[in-house]
Amino acid sequence: MVNYIWAVMAIGGIIYAMINGTMEEVNKAIFKSADDAVVLAISLISVMVFWLGITKIAEAAGLLNGLVKMAKPFISRLFPDIPKEHPAMGYILSNLTANFFGLGNAATPMGIKAMEEMKKLSNSPRASRSMITFLAINTSSLTLIPTTVLAVRMKYESHSPTEIVGATLLASIISFIGAILIDRIFYEIRRRRGRHV
Repeated sequence: MVNYIWAVMAIGGIIYAMINGTMEEVNKAIFKSADDAVVLAISLISVMVFWLGITKIAEAAGLLNGLVKMAKPFISRLFPDIPKEHPAMGYILSNLTANFFGLGNAATPMGIKAMEEMKKLSNSPRASRSMITFLAINTSSLTLIPTTVLAVRMKYESHSPTEIVGATLLASIISFIGAILIDRIFYEIRRRRGRHV
């Protein structure tokens, strides 16, 4: 559906530009934005590589394992349907850790693997309770260092690119807690309705 909306908007914009005789400006904007996208993507690579390297160092030093061990009791309570030693739990923890350090691109493959493992556990065509909880938490994304946003701010020469870190951390904590609360509220509503059916 979203693809159709984008297609309608793009075609509508081109037709409007043709009617108003501003096609040259549209062409310039298309090529400039394509050029900016390539430059931005290349500039983001260096920041992503840096933080992935830091994460690898933390992993080799045992810091990530320590973080995983500290988070495991909390995560086990969030996902009571998943056995503690199941592979899904490891993927969930790895995904949340990568998101915590602002490595969304690195977190995605682990998130997909976590969903695949949870799907095997549920044996149902519908999303399980754990899958819904994981999606809610992943969408809220508790983030200590917003790596991508910092890279974009540096690329566009912000005077103080790191000034958003505190606000971003606070916003992500609030959204994380909100996601958990909403997930639990809706789960309780569905469970109670199930009892009365």
